[in-house]
Amino acid sequence: MKKIKVELGSNSYEVRIGAGLLALTGLWLKEKDFSGKVVIITDTTVKRLYGDALNRGLTKADFNVTTLEVPAGEEQKSLETAGKLYHELFSSYAERTTPILALGGGVVGDLAGFVAATYMRGVPLIQIPTTLLAQVDSSIGGKVAVDHGQLKNAIGVFYQPKLVIADINTLKTLPEVELANGLAEVIKHAAIRDRKLFDFLDINMERARSLNTAVLEEIVLENVRIKAEIVAQDEKEQGLRSLLNYGHTIGHAIETVSNFQLQHGQAVAIGMTVAARISSRMGILDKGDVIRLTDVIKKSGLPTDMPNFKVEDIISAMKHDKKVQQDRIRFVLLKSIGDAFITDEVSPSLVEEVLVGE
Repeated sequence: MKKIKVELGSNSYEVRIGAGLLALTGLWLKEKDFSGKVVIITDTTVKRLYGDALNRGLTKADFNVTTLEVPAGEEQKSLETAGKLYHELFSSYAERTTPILALGGGVVGDLAGFVAATYMRGVPLIQIPTTLLAQVDSSIGGKVAVDHGQLKNAIGVFYQPKLVIADINTLKTLPEVELANGLAEVIKHAAIRDRKLFDFLDINMERARSLNTAVLEEIVLENVRIKAEIVAQDEKEQGLRSLLNYGHTIGHAIETVSNFQLQHGQAVAIGMTVAARISSRMGILDKGDVIRLTDVIKKSGLPTDMPNFKVEDIISAMKHDKKVQQDRIRFVLLKSIGDAFITDEVSPSLVEEVLVGE
C-alpha cells in the first residue's frame, strides 16, 4: 500500500492506494476515532459488486452500517436525489459525527460529497472511489457538486474528505469504456504537469488497458501525487488548480450539447485534442507534440475527433461554463507536453476554425 498526503493544514488527509483495501476501511476509521454509526452511499451497480465486502469489514470493526442506494447514472447527481438522501439520513438517525462513505465512481463521489457537506452543515466524508476517473481525479481535492438542468456541477462546494481509499482491485470490474474515461484524466495530468509520466503512459497503455495491477497502481499513485501537489497550493481554484481544467472547457460543452450521452472522459479527450490544436495554431505548441498527444489518446481507446454537433451550440455552451470571467472564455493550453498555462486570449474565431477542422 502507498500513501500520499494532501497538505491542507487542518483539512489535510491521506490517500491510500493499493490492492485489497476495502476490508481495511473499518480499522482505518477506528484509527481516526470514528465509532458507532456509518452510512454508505452507493449506486446499485457498485453495491452489488462491493457493498457486501465493505459492509463486512465495517461490521467486523463494530460499526453499525446503514447503506443508502441510488440508481446508477449522471441523472442522479441532482438536488432531487440529494433531497431523498437527506430524508433517509434523517430517518436513519445520522448525526453530525456520523461519517458518510462515498462508495462508487465520480457521480456517487460528487453526490455523496455534496450531501455530506450540507447535511447538518457538514458531516465527515470518506471517499472510496471505485473507478479510475474517481481514483485519480474527482475523489481528491474536495470539489463536490450536483448538476442543475443542463449545467454540469452547477451547484456545489469545496468540502475535503477525511480519508480517500483507492482499492486498485475495484478497477478490474470496470467496463472498458469506464476505464477509458479514467485514462482521459490520467493523460490530462501527464500533459499539463509530467512529461515523464506521459512517456510511461505511452509505453504502458496496453498493459493499463489489460488491467495490470502494478501498472494501474503506478498510474494512480503518480496521478494522485500530481493532483495533491496542485490542490495543496491552490485549494479553492484561484489560480494554479485551474490547470486541471485542461480539455474541460470544450469537453464540458460537448457533454452538454450531447445531453450527457457522451461520456465525460470521451468529451475531455476531444477537448484536450482541440486545445492542443489551438495551442499549435497560436504558434505555442510544436505540431509533433500535438501528434504524440493525439496518438496516446487514441491508444487509450478514446476519441479525438469532434462529433457532428453544431459549432454554435458548442460555443454557446462554453459561454455558460463556470470558468468564464467577464465574458471571456478561459482556456488551458500547452507550451509542451508537461507544461501548461491559462489564458483568456483565445479568439472565438480561432476556436470556431479549429472546431470545424479548418
